[in-house]
Amino acid sequence: MDALRRHRQAQAATRLSAPVWDDRDLVFANQVGGYLDPTDLTQRRFRAFLAAAGLPVIRFHDLRHSAATLMMQSGAHPKAVTELLGHASEGFTLQAYSHAVPSLQREAADRLGALFAAEDQADAPRTT
Repeated sequence: MDALRRHRQAQAATRLSAPVWDDRDLVFANQVGGYLDPTDLTQRRFRAFLAAAGLPVIRFHDLRHSAATLMMQSGAHPKAVTELLGHASEGFTLQAYSHAVPSLQREAADRLGALFAAEDQADAPRTT
């Protein structure tokens, strides 16, 4: 929230100094208040942002893949990840990203093992 407030203040200063301002009530606007040019971001500015942050060069689309992978690794429900990415089905999302989350297979195996362990304990004779 602090970063967005600072951005709003900087944008207000830009608005006051601009010879013309196309007020579209955008959070992220170009230098005259209009829409950002996506190719300007992806082709010109993105590498500079990466360099300034000390990050390696990646494609802009890799951000989407990284976000999806991190959501899956954090345990986000595949339905939510599917909706955020705009995929047609959970099946596609799982097919595309489950390979990047080997912990999903480990978790499934652990849950199955816990189920069998619980059954073994339930069947064990009780000594009191």
